Amino acid sequence: MNKFDIYVDSSANLTDDMIASTDINVIPYMCTVNGEERFCYENGMPFAVTAKKHYEDMLSGADAKTSLIGEARFIEAVTPSLEAGRDVFIITIASGISGTHSQALAAKRALEKQFPKNKIYVGDSANASLGEGLLAVNVARLRDMGESLNACAEWFEENKYKMNAYCVVQDLKYLRKGGRISTTLAIAGTILNIKPILRADGGNPAKLAFWSKERGRKKAFDSVLKEFDELCINPENQTVAITHCNCEEDALKLAELVKEHGAREVVIEYYDLCTGSHVGPGTLALFFTGKDRRNPQAFPQLQKRGKTATQKI
Repeated sequence: MNKFDIYVDSSANLTDDMIASTDINVIPYMCTVNGEERFCYENGMPFAVTAKKHYEDMLSGADAKTSLIGEARFIEAVTPSLEAGRDVFIITIASGISGTHSQALAAKRALEKQFPKNKIYVGDSANASLGEGLLAVNVARLRDMGESLNACAEWFEENKYKMNAYCVVQDLKYLRKGGRISTTLAIAGTILNIKPILRADGGNPAKLAFWSKERGRKKAFDSVLKEFDELCINPENQTVAITHCNCEEDALKLAELVKEHGAREVVIEYYDLCTGSHVGPGTLALFFTGKDRRNPQAFPQLQKRGKTATQKI
């Protein structure tokens, strides 16, 4: 049985400590800020430094755009592992959010012709940010316990929809810029202090979809905590994660609240730049293992509303 290496795109939002302790390889996205190309993650550079500058630039009015990771970059990244005789386990952002997953699959097909004796698995995380990253960390732990690539892939597919993600957006103008809401709705929502809540849905492919809206940030946090209480399974025995777009004080407050609601280990990190650029500064996200998102009975709110999980503002 070949040892295998794990690769993620930088949307996985792994902390520096997670990368160091799991030996997971990160393939960075590129972003363009006012015409200047930048890596969304650089090996050896503390991510907090990169992210803080990025979100400060956005607050100052910088135009930030991201692009997918192409087939050639996946091939370039994982070829050294294959040449060394190791198998490869690739985890990507949800295919419903980005075309990066399809590019990874194209790389897999090309590499299998060149390395027919090696196994290459490409997993769609059905999530983003640390929703993707926590899955990768668990796969790394299973690998280090001696589990095979096939066993880890089976675990991944069985558990990825159990990773729940909720995201509170601070400023509607970034959703408007991305075409997710109209200018009229963005203006009206800003006047009324509307805070949309997004979630990783149970679709195939999964998307980051509108879940609900609250008037004011506190009510939005209360709504997310209610979801945590209803959906989280054994919060005391898992790593709960919070990511933020340069609003660390709010992240710390949410972490304390989540601990009051049963969590013991809470990781806080700046939000990855790939999806963070589309939701904008001030956004806060919560990730935890809980009920399967594909099971409608786990989300009675949908039945109460008589709407789908992609409810619009």
